[in-house]
Amino acid sequence: MSNFQFPMTSRYYNIETSTLEIENDVKIVYLQRRFVPAPERFALLLEHTVLQGERLDNITAQYLDDPEQFWRICDANRALHPDELTERTGSSLRITLPEGIPGTPNA
Repeated sequence: MSNFQFPMTSRYYNIETSTLEIENDVKIVYLQRRFVPAPERFALLLEHTVLQGERLDNITAQYLDDPEQFWRICDANRALHPDELTERTGSSLRITLPEGIPGTPNA
């Protein structure tokens, strides 16, 4: 295992690494698999209705103040492909707190 640590804002934070040793003492460090938590584990803050032409990074910046946190909205909505979340105008997106943080809906 490696001691490399991703920042707390990364989806890979707390994901352990492993090392594969191949011939000639070459070592390859890789991330172990990240299991996406069930959406039910996130406290719902509000729901957002997708408008025509909206992008996920802009929606994320609006609610989370950081467009690079789009993966949190993906996790909360069980989406493996971020673009799927904004493909249909009128679809509803769950905006949630990070896993393990309790909250009050529509606060």
